[in-house]
Amino acid sequence: MKISAKTLLYILSSGIFLLLTQSCLKDSCEGIQTFIQFDPVYKTVDEIRQEIQIGAARDLCKPGKLFYYSDYIFVNEFREGVHVIDNRNSNNPINVAFIQIPGNVDVAVKGNVMYADNYIDLISFDITDPTNPSFKTRTEDVFESHALDAELGHLVYYKETENVVEVDCSDPKFGNSRWFQDDQIFVPTAEIDANTGGNISKGGNGGGIAGSFASFSVINDWLYVIDEWRLDVFDLADPCNPVFTNTVDVEWNIETLFPYGDDLLFMGSQSGMFIFSLENPALPVMTAEFRHARACDPVVVQDDIAYVTLRSGTACDGFTNQLDVIDVSDIFNPELLASFPMENPHGLSVKGNTLFLCEGESGLKAFDISDLEKIGENMLDTDASADAYDIIALPHKDVALMIGADGFYQFDIADPGNLKRISHIQANENNCD
Repeated sequence: MKISAKTLLYILSSGIFLLLTQSCLKDSCEGIQTFIQFDPVYKTVDEIRQEIQIGAARDLCKPGKLFYYSDYIFVNEFREGVHVIDNRNSNNPINVAFIQIPGNVDVAVKGNVMYADNYIDLISFDITDPTNPSFKTRTEDVFESHALDAELGHLVYYKETENVVEVDCSDPKFGNSRWFQDDQIFVPTAEIDANTGGNISKGGNGGGIAGSFASFSVINDWLYVIDEWRLDVFDLADPCNPVFTNTVDVEWNIETLFPYGDDLLFMGSQSGMFIFSLENPALPVMTAEFRHARACDPVVVQDDIAYVTLRSGTACDGFTNQLDVIDVSDIFNPELLASFPMENPHGLSVKGNTLFLCEGESGLKAFDISDLEKIGENMLDTDASADAYDIIALPHKDVALMIGADGFYQFDIADPGNLKRISHIQANENNCD
């Protein structure tokens, strides 16, 4: 089996090799540590490149990333495909279609063309009529799998099983962050974030608006895609025929991508925020990095101020729950202005003087950001009744789109001090495959 650099980096960074170096045990101990088992999932090229099915709407089950395009919403169904929601009436959104895309986790749009990942391939759709998308092209072998087996095919992901393994404290594996056995990965239950389902984010802009967990971004005639440790660049001069152009190595565990203007990309990783210049759009160049404690961190930027959330309770091994506010007016020297403790911050969106922040099980919160040094003291309102994962505050109307474990929500944000829920499409886990 060919193991990719991506998988080797994952194993090293996850502490799996601690098993090989741990030799000292306590004489006596008390306690049991529990681990979730993850089994490798392989797909052959034929399985990956099956015919793309576009059919009737189906219930949301495990909604992932969120993308707004011309009064339509694309909601990722994790590793299954994309829901198409007609949102011309925000008070009555209608789930109208489902695009079945194996391995998909997000989309991006340029003009009337939508791009999506299909495991190792990039595919495109004509969405001139979003209610009736049509498959256009496939760009093959542009995304790495974890490994390649001559018989089994590509190792495309690890599937969480129902098996919870208990490890006694006398076992050498006790206390490890993760361990590896017979192609399986075991992750401590405390690290599993129920709000993401292990999701790796991808998203975009360039004709629409993505959430803060995006990792696809369209800027002018270019598509940028982050893939955990690298930035892939595609030429979209012919929108229906993306051309893989370049790869820039960044750092292990990059997670989110935010476009700022026509010439900057902001990346969030588990260890910091990175700024890339697009002076040469085919070859992004990093201008600066801002390091922080190990934690997951989506980032959004407005008026040369970056807002970054750090959270614990995830596979990022972090124990920090806070909002960082960073001055990025000098893209070579970002400066931390303030940090504010939060409960468990996830996605976020900024509009005018208001920051909308998703706090997982603690719901949605709105903050006044007119005084950057007092944001934590200036919460305007909260809706704790909905699980909140990511949000988009629409720039042209007083509506915010929010996704969470319970489904797709919309809020009237005309008065941020009085958030009003106006619609909800419920997720139905009973219909999950």
